Amino acid sequence: MDYLFDNWGRIQESLKDKYLFIFLDFDGTVAPITATPDQATLSDETSGLIKKLAANPQICLAFISGRSISDLKEKIKIDNIIYSGNHGLEIEGPKIKFVYTVAADFRKNLEQIKGVLAGNYSSIKGLLIEDKGLSLSLHYRMAEESQIPQIKAIFEEALAPYKENAGLKVKYGKKIFEVCPAVQWDKGKVVLWLLSRQVFASKDKQVFPIYIGDDVTDEDAFKALRGKGLTVFVGESGQSEAQYYVKNPAQVAQLLQDLELIKEK
Repeated sequence: MDYLFDNWGRIQESLKDKYLFIFLDFDGTVAPITATPDQATLSDETSGLIKKLAANPQICLAFISGRSISDLKEKIKIDNIIYSGNHGLEIEGPKIKFVYTVAADFRKNLEQIKGVLAGNYSSIKGLLIEDKGLSLSLHYRMAEESQIPQIKAIFEEALAPYKENAGLKVKYGKKIFEVCPAVQWDKGKVVLWLLSRQVFASKDKQVFPIYIGDDVTDEDAFKALRGKGLTVFVGESGQSEAQYYVKNPAQVAQLLQDLELIKEK
């Protein structure tokens, strides 16, 4: 990956005549990673930038997150943008509302797994089990590093009785394990679906996608948009399918400001 701002002069020239569809992850992208999910907040500066981008007629804006959609909307509080929660199992925005319907057995299994995890993890500090309705997350960011192998072993043991159940799958992210419905649906497929919808609605406009994210789950979107748009990983340069990287949410804010200035002209 190349550092985005080393190439920005060339990139911004290529964006001037395009209609931009900007996709953003939330945690670790526009908001810094925090010890617990409830502590994550947008800075006033970043919130203001997002509002400006959302109001720009040359830009469409979408958030693609593992958070539940109600949580995501509460964190951002901006109208007229697209919200995609639970990795795309919930989508809301102008003229769009979608919720994936899970089987009753899946919800029953999720409740059972949550109960087993709560009991088995009772002696381990620094864990948070989050029920997001359509999925279940185990956050272990606050746990001791030495306990992570034990945490993973307990998690896998709790899921062992459900391994033959085609109704669920596990996702692994940054300091998080997630139990989700076993559907062929991820951030990459969500982005391509939303993009095709926008291309159809835009008719004669040249729609150019930009995806910015920091997590393992964002890699599906980076792969899906290869050769189609601009993909930006948030973090240190390393193994990612993204074309470019920026170092942290502060640099994401700088990028959003630069994009807003391009489309102001």
